[in-house]
Amino acid sequence: MEPGGGSRDARPAVTPVAAVLPAGGSGERLGGATPKQFCAVQGRPLVSYTVRAMERISWISDIIVVVSPENIGTMKSIIEKYGHRRVTIVKGGITRHRSIFNGLKIFVENEFSNCLLQKPEVVIIHDAVRPFVEEDILSKVVMAAKEHGAAGAIRPLVSTVIASAANGCLDHSLERARYRASEMPQAFLFDTIYEAYQQCTDYDLDYGTECLHLALKYCKTNAKLVEGTPDLWKVTYKRDLYAAESIIKDNLSQEVCVIANVEEAVAQVGFLLRESLKSQIKVEAISIPLSKNDSNPQDIFSGQCYNFICIHDKKYAIQESQQLVGMLEESNIPLLYPVVLILMHLDISENISFSIGMEELTSIKKFAREVKKKNILVYGLLIQHKPTSDMAGSPFGNQCL
Repeated sequence: MEPGGGSRDARPAVTPVAAVLPAGGSGERLGGATPKQFCAVQGRPLVSYTVRAMERISWISDIIVVVSPENIGTMKSIIEKYGHRRVTIVKGGITRHRSIFNGLKIFVENEFSNCLLQKPEVVIIHDAVRPFVEEDILSKVVMAAKEHGAAGAIRPLVSTVIASAANGCLDHSLERARYRASEMPQAFLFDTIYEAYQQCTDYDLDYGTECLHLALKYCKTNAKLVEGTPDLWKVTYKRDLYAAESIIKDNLSQEVCVIANVEEAVAQVGFLLRESLKSQIKVEAISIPLSKNDSNPQDIFSGQCYNFICIHDKKYAIQESQQLVGMLEESNIPLLYPVVLILMHLDISENISFSIGMEELTSIKKFAREVKKKNILVYGLLIQHKPTSDMAGSPFGNQCL
């Protein structure tokens, strides 16, 4: 699972929905000169994972990333490098609430945009440093906001909350079972949260942190609380970056992209392969002409998948395989984690032969050795079958490996 996959069964019946991602923090608690949202995890900035989680969801029409003025150029470079779409950058304020308010203003105030975006019915607010958000929880808070006006994810408290007296001694403690930790994402009817921000005092804007409280305080909107998942945690300290990297590595090992060209037999094998694998791992299937001239690398590798099964209808399509590796190198996937490329050659000829010419075998081995130096592991799989009249029931026919 890449950050931000998830179930696509429950889609909110709301159009449109937008997301505002505050990303203007300085990262003081993390330490170091680079704000945490721009720290690299597996060679990719953290904020890019969160943006990708949002843009993979088709019903989110606009993604607003709010950054400090000095980091606008950095964010623009990230969007360009990783091919992010539907993203608008907004200059942040000096506090979290002021930044979120600026992100909302882009939908209604001309001074914040040369061209106003379509005002959404519901807006999601989510921290840019929470990259592991799934579509399921986003859908739940959006649908709850549609019904109640506001909604937010919550989690059980891990530790007991206590209050200290003026002398530094214990004053009282809270009953942990009665309280919950407020998490992200949160969602609001746009008009509700925008009205709340318009009525905010400077004190709220400068010292407040909870958006749900603003909706309650200024709009009398009682937010629906939605039980969140354990992966909604926020990257705050340096140790969190290491934890995020470990999770991303594990998730990447559970994803595979099946690439097949558009010829009928190959496309059919690609479809059946996806169907057989999807109960075990996350599978993305792409049908394209495997030609460097006909395909945009971003369209193939935009998901930052590290495992590929490429299906050809030729036994030893070394040239096409080399083109695919070239496209992989031209994409923006940081090759800090080994890429696995399985080349599946589908032989549907009438005359089945198990002989592999030494010259062809040498070419395959040489190709694999060369790309291994680039952290790309190539494996070959030959499937041979003789077409039969009952291929409609089994497109593989008589198989030999």
